[in-house]
Amino acid sequence: MSKKVLVIGEAREGSLRNVTFEAIAAANIVSDGGEVVGVLCGDGDLSEMGQEMVYYGASRVITVSNPDLKTYTSDGYGQAVYQVIQDESPEGIIMGHTAIGKDLTPKLASKLESGLISDATEVIAEGGDVVFTRPIYSGKAFEKKVVTEGLVFATIRPNNIPALTRDDSLAGSISEKEVEISNIRTIIKDVLRKSSDGVDLSEAKVIIAGGRGVKSAEGFEPLEKLAEVLGGTVGASRGACDAGYCDYSLQIGQTGKVVTPDLYIACGISGAIQHLAGMSNSKVIVAINKDPEANIFNVADYGIVGDLFDVVPKLIEEIKEMKVNA
Repeated sequence: MSKKVLVIGEAREGSLRNVTFEAIAAANIVSDGGEVVGVLCGDGDLSEMGQEMVYYGASRVITVSNPDLKTYTSDGYGQAVYQVIQDESPEGIIMGHTAIGKDLTPKLASKLESGLISDATEVIAEGGDVVFTRPIYSGKAFEKKVVTEGLVFATIRPNNIPALTRDDSLAGSISEKEVEISNIRTIIKDVLRKSSDGVDLSEAKVIIAGGRGVKSAEGFEPLEKLAEVLGGTVGASRGACDAGYCDYSLQIGQTGKVVTPDLYIACGISGAIQHLAGMSNSKVIVAINKDPEANIFNVADYGIVGDLFDVVPKLIEEIKEMKVNA
């Protein structure tokens, strides 16, 4: 049975995050041939980003522009999206499992008296039902969930569900909706970002992560060079962050960011269970460690026993040579 499904888009610095397009792909599965409606909140003209959502598979897009939505707040976005939901009466709502998604969706689910499937890594149609797969017990197991009645409300983990192919021949209406926003309890005066340069960790296809084995802040320099030649970004274990080698914005693990890149290279990381919870679902894992008994080798697809300061420069040289000869 076809359904109307809303996709709550998310933008950063004027550009849509990749997880928005992945959410559209998931919504097309949930809708079963029905209507996929994009929702974008912000300030100013949002039509260009709305058109991108159409090119990636949204049937139409609703933009909500208001000065109180210039920067995300739970109150502002909660009121705006709730009013769109009330007008549209969808059978499903999909959003990325991001910092904003994890804050906004429980608020909406509570207001709608609905359940919420969070952090889904797979969405498939099976026998007339839509089946969501999500990790539990820090990624040690997976559970499957099916919504048999009521609203289908879910967040999807970035970099797990492939986006549909962009097609600029697709057409869909983009309409602007006015909403009333009141009683904002949080006022954003300024935003100071602490993040790695380049690709966002949660959406990166290639991550080079360092642990205590990098020994110092300078020890991350070869990792940054390797990330540069591979077109990826740098992450870290909590041990490296606690030691002051890098900022906590790079932390990957149970108390940091959960990532699922195509390639994860762990350099000088022992493999504590808390770190594995944040990266063990990566598609290909390469471990570089001097200790052949390090736990990281138990989850790695490929392992290199050696000093990262010897191994990483050699990898960089080989990759550069391959690019030249390609």
